[in-house]
Amino acid sequence: MNHKIHKPTEAELEILQMLWNHGSITVRDINTFLASKRDVGYTTTLKMLQIMHEKGLVVRDETARSHVYEAAVTESDTRAHLLDSFMETAFGGSSANLVMQALGRRQPSRTELDQIRKLLDDMEGGES
Repeated sequence: MNHKIHKPTEAELEILQMLWNHGSITVRDINTFLASKRDVGYTTTLKMLQIMHEKGLVVRDETARSHVYEAAVTESDTRAHLLDSFMETAFGGSSANLVMQALGRRQPSRTELDQIRKLLDDMEGGES
């Protein structure tokens, strides 16, 4: 597995999300999806994927006529890395400040509150 996860840009994260959801995809398929949302050319999409390949974010299968890409990093590892970086930068490393800010933005549902309580109970080692 990747020892160092490069922080993906927003555009790279959008492509990774496609790859996590769909597995291996051709450049053309990725470009078609991106172009449905905004004006982006095929060569721009190809260049982005080449950069992502250099960063180790994707792997490329060159055996077929069309290059096929798939994610080289997992969604959970990427989320953890992004969250750690964000928490350090925006909240001085404080998970409590991050959680309080997130929960203060909107009222969590009863289900979300139950999930949070269970997580806290599990972290404390007690089952309620």
